[in-house]
Amino acid sequence: MALSNKKFFASAIIISALLAGGASFYASSSPDGLEKVAEDIGFIETAKDHSLADSALADYGLAGVDNERLSVGASGVIGVLVTSVVGFGLFMLIRKKPETKNR
Repeated sequence: MALSNKKFFASAIIISALLAGGASFYASSSPDGLEKVAEDIGFIETAKDHSLADSALADYGLAGVDNERLSVGASGVIGVLVTSVVGFGLFMLIRKKPETKNR
């Protein structure tokens, strides 16, 4: 990968992480449309938690962090980093390998 590409991708990841960490706190407080409708209509009480409801990144926050702004921001940054690593790994798996000359 050329140096300019590395700088571009590094900059993109840094900017994405900053946006996810900073702007995520200002996102809608009811991002899940189905949950909002369930509350409005009144059948939210019948909902059951899924098996990952107690996981580290459940409910758009980081478990164990009491500060909501820090919790949501950290989970956003973790999400950006995990997505970047998985995307890069998949890209490396499917990319065309340069042909080598046999001498």
